[in-house]
Amino acid sequence: MGHSTVYPTGATLYKPGQAWSGYTVYQAGDEGVVLIDMNGKEVHIWQGLIGFPAKILPGGYVLGSTGRRDPKFGIQDNVDLVQVDFEGNIVWKYNSYEHIEDPGYEPLWYARQHHDYQREGNPVGYYAPGLEPQTNSGKTLILAHKNLYNSEISDKQLLDDTIVEVDWEGNIVWEWAANEHFAELGFDEAAKNVLFRDPNTRSFGDLGGGVGDWLHINSASYVGPNKFYDAGDERFHPDNIIWDAREANIIAITDKKTGAIVWRLGPDYSLPEVKHIDWIVGQHHAHIIPKGLPGEGNLLVFDNGGWGGYGLPNPASPFGQKNALRDHSRILEINPVSLEIEWQYTAAEAGFSVPTDSYKFYSPYISSAQRLPNGNTLITEGSNGRLFEITADHELVWEYISPYTDRRNTNMVYRSYRVPYNWVPQLAQPEETAIEPIDISQFRVPGAAPKGSDSIVSVARTLPFVEGAACVATTDEGDSKKSQTTNSRP
Repeated sequence: MGHSTVYPTGATLYKPGQAWSGYTVYQAGDEGVVLIDMNGKEVHIWQGLIGFPAKILPGGYVLGSTGRRDPKFGIQDNVDLVQVDFEGNIVWKYNSYEHIEDPGYEPLWYARQHHDYQREGNPVGYYAPGLEPQTNSGKTLILAHKNLYNSEISDKQLLDDTIVEVDWEGNIVWEWAANEHFAELGFDEAAKNVLFRDPNTRSFGDLGGGVGDWLHINSASYVGPNKFYDAGDERFHPDNIIWDAREANIIAITDKKTGAIVWRLGPDYSLPEVKHIDWIVGQHHAHIIPKGLPGEGNLLVFDNGGWGGYGLPNPASPFGQKNALRDHSRILEINPVSLEIEWQYTAAEAGFSVPTDSYKFYSPYISSAQRLPNGNTLITEGSNGRLFEITADHELVWEYISPYTDRRNTNMVYRSYRVPYNWVPQLAQPEETAIEPIDISQFRVPGAAPKGSDSIVSVARTLPFVEGAACVATTDEGDSKKSQTTNSRP
């Protein structure tokens, strides 16, 4: 299915009366971290900073990294995690997880940070009333890498995911390693056999060899204060850690005190208790909606689709690796106790014909979703650099397409975050100007002919044209899931 090679970038739609307006931060290709207003104006750029992801703290501070390891030797290893002020001065740094000597490079201490981190005071890294991240003290939760062997998983070298908590001085005060909890992850025998033979081996450039990126955890946050813990459910202790693994289709909660996995969704979505959810595949940014926001306590996740998981072979996965596939994405809000879907956004809610145009909401990797104080949701459809905001009733009220490309010629955006204007006091609050939607049936680039013909003839019809069945069944043809794709949050 093709896409136009000519399309607008920047802000394309904005309804000030319905959007939750503020600044939005994201990684702009290879340029650095950019801060935009609701009209898409670039109000500040931290040039050269790597946002994996970039997060704003109150006071105009931003978190990111100053370098990334050569992919000949490692996968997505950031040298450090730094906090810089509005002027770009580094005011905090962590880079002391592992000392690395890569051939041809000066020996360096690395954080090996990747994909996520949280600063004490806010569990998830985005704005929630009364949960402000600390800016000059406090602990930082960091998702990191460690190379190791574990014969229970595979005889190949593994790229393991670790989660560490460091204090303001950079001392590790808590650490958790995923490989030590293999038996708690729910893999069946078929999946274990696949993992042992090939734990998702990623090669290192021209050097040969590689490492098994067996889980590929891409988010880690605190559970945070929530109603389920208040009601006595210890699994949802605010200090516990919720994380998700893209390659295994797993979302889980780790008990901070014991290290045990106390709650898990996946990797098998054929089980009776989760079959109604359908398969969550290759997901990103799974987190608990913070207290004070609509939907608080529920799980919010960008269910990418694409490919992920281990298990029995099938025609699309002859060796049982990445054996679950889907060609469209979903945003799911799930009650973590009842496991019922409370709200969702799919191609159907977007107004597309399903399944014909389901691919029009699809990012097979990266991406995120943020719950906003007015009940809207900010969505990063990452692989095509589209950021947009929708209401609880699925109305599109803001849209922005990144104009920045990277060295792979993509305009991908890993994540974006919306923060209040007053979190960046160095800037005057911008004027908000509505951007009316364009009638795409009439929109033309310069030099193109307008819609309509100079010559028309009529041909007599035998029967009127009635929109009917397509070559594939659609949700209009009595699909039992139709009711599940139209729900809106109360």
